Amino acid sequence: MPTVHKPVLLQEVLDGLDLWAGMTVVDGTINAAGHAYEIGKRLGKEGMIIGIDADPEAITRARERLGQLPCTCRLFLGNFRHLRMYLEEAGIHQVDAVLLDLGLSSDQLETSGRGFTFQKDEPLQMTFAAAGELTAEEMVNNWEEESLADVIWGYGGERHSRRIARAIVAARAQAPLQKSLQLAEIISRALPAIARRGKIHPATKTFQALRMTVNDELGALRQVLPQAWEALTDGGRLAVITFHSLEDRIVKNFMRERTQAGTGMLVMKKPVVPARGETRVNPRARSAKLRIIQKTIRGNE
Repeated sequence: MPTVHKPVLLQEVLDGLDLWAGMTVVDGTINAAGHAYEIGKRLGKEGMIIGIDADPEAITRARERLGQLPCTCRLFLGNFRHLRMYLEEAGIHQVDAVLLDLGLSSDQLETSGRGFTFQKDEPLQMTFAAAGELTAEEMVNNWEEESLADVIWGYGGERHSRRIARAIVAARAQAPLQKSLQLAEIISRALPAIARRGKIHPATKTFQALRMTVNDELGALRQVLPQAWEALTDGGRLAVITFHSLEDRIVKNFMRERTQAGTGMLVMKKPVVPARGETRVNPRARSAKLRIIQKTIRGNE
């Protein structure tokens, strides 16, 4: 299964995790194994990669690519919020490194057919998994106007959230909203003319907000961080790539608490961002931030 996804901050991740042969590494968002493949090449026959992803297509892509590596690879279909369960299933008690790349993959945008993009006419699903309890279609057709506006503002930072929510409610009164292009057009028409002339598509922030809500992305992040920390060996490293200010704030606060408690040490004082050359080749990397923390022995004293 082909992939169009480009791993973000790849060399920075490889350097920051301080890889060595025989390590056990968790990739909690394995996508098409862009990071995991390069990590696995450095682990040798005694090493292990544990990969997790909620998207079955991502697991298929990862399995095909990781099959070329000498290290052991264990893949799990599901959300990384259940990290502890997957480690128990793999018979692993501690790991040497954990990587969480929180970005939406290019494969999900381009080929999933689940309505992540406003550039194709797809069903309004927006779930990372093939199916989920909540979909974007359910949200835009059933949620109250105020709740929609709060989500669009809170997760998307969209200053015209009230206008957009009002337009969505008015449109669904005429006919159910079912396709991504249909929703994108409603959003665009709701915005004042000057807001439609920006560098990003008028629907970008609203689509982001719906996707983050459908997949409970912030809730999953809050759940996985302490599990990853508990699983790390002394000296183990946790690396997180965020693409949203709310995600980055959660990660920053988590790592600050560990450093203040004396159980962790920041590998870099400030987050690493992509170089201009990377963003030129991969514009979707422009909002990425990488933070890495190392667990210290003092935490077990």
